[in-house]
Amino acid sequence: MTIYAELTFWTCLLFIAYTYLFYPLVLFQVYTVFQIWRDVRYLSRRRSTRARELTEEQLPGVSLIIPAYNEEAALPLRIRNLNAIDYPPEKLEVVFVSDGSTDSTHSILSGLHGLDHQVIVLPGRGGKSNAMNHGVKRSRFEILLFSDAATLFEGDTIRKIVRHFCDPRVGAVCGTLQFEANGVSRQTEGVYWKYESMLRLMESRLGVTLTASGALYAVRRECFHPLDPETMIEDFVVPMNCRKAGYQVVYDPEAIATDVSASTVKGEFTRRVRLAVGSFRAFRELSRVPLDSLTCIAFFSHKILRWFLPFFLLGLIASNLLLLGQEPYTFALACQAAFYFAALMGLTFQGKNPFAKVATLCYYLLAIHLAYAVGLIRMLSGKDQGVWQKSQ
Repeated sequence: MTIYAELTFWTCLLFIAYTYLFYPLVLFQVYTVFQIWRDVRYLSRRRSTRARELTEEQLPGVSLIIPAYNEEAALPLRIRNLNAIDYPPEKLEVVFVSDGSTDSTHSILSGLHGLDHQVIVLPGRGGKSNAMNHGVKRSRFEILLFSDAATLFEGDTIRKIVRHFCDPRVGAVCGTLQFEANGVSRQTEGVYWKYESMLRLMESRLGVTLTASGALYAVRRECFHPLDPETMIEDFVVPMNCRKAGYQVVYDPEAIATDVSASTVKGEFTRRVRLAVGSFRAFRELSRVPLDSLTCIAFFSHKILRWFLPFFLLGLIASNLLLLGQEPYTFALACQAAFYFAALMGLTFQGKNPFAKVATLCYYLLAIHLAYAVGLIRMLSGKDQGVWQKSQ
């Protein structure tokens, strides 16, 4: 029993440490070597590998598809933002898809002026993927750009995104998302998102970008396949379908959009449960996508291990309890107890105490990983729904 407990303890600890410590460190080392090699190649050939800016004539036509559900509060600002976009109006169409909205979303969209736009009103909620399918079917341009109703673009965001499609090998381009944070989310999701953005940047330099932010990414029309309406992680499935078709997926940190983060950890937990349900549901399909060895490592390290991390945490503490009284297991249990106590304090203070920043972050980390366990249970029990909910 002791041998099995020790094996479980060290296996779980290794996977947890690898996911959040060893993988980023190894990724950084490989990224550094690759960046040096690119710099040396540039100095020897004087040829930059950066995507060049396009002239007005070279800019492709873009269909911006925006699914919306009960977005009456966000739409006025979003519409003003779109009117200020620096892109030739004759090459940009906006397709709004109201997914069974019950507020004044439809009336706001019906009064639109100054944009080349279409408004599709769906009679009932079918989910974001279903809304995207309808939007793509009605759009007319070659480049499909997907975003959300509450997301705001920088003036040159679309120009930054589309410049990469000059390379015929590129099938999808992912932009970078920054959050308009409140006091709590600045201490939680803000910190976590900086860490996540760092990983995405390094992965992009190595050509192993896996996923996009659903609020800002573009694909070639030929790369888009109609989504299963129950797909809940379309920003992962669509780029992976591009890879399956033999195209590259790139990430541009200069193509920036701003969104509003969940105001509470509870709201983020709800969103993460939905993502977890979608991740486990799509796991079999995604695992069949042919990937090169480096991308396979990134997929396993950055995605799969995170999906199963709550079970490693559970295995770690369960095996640790069986080994109580032995060194170094007593110390390890004390460290775990400190983490869970800090998470409890984070739940209690909810960012109200400036000295509870670490505790609030512990609470957030525990919540987003617990969400994957809840998501798996819901998926297996069939209690999940294929429609998106707003984070609170």
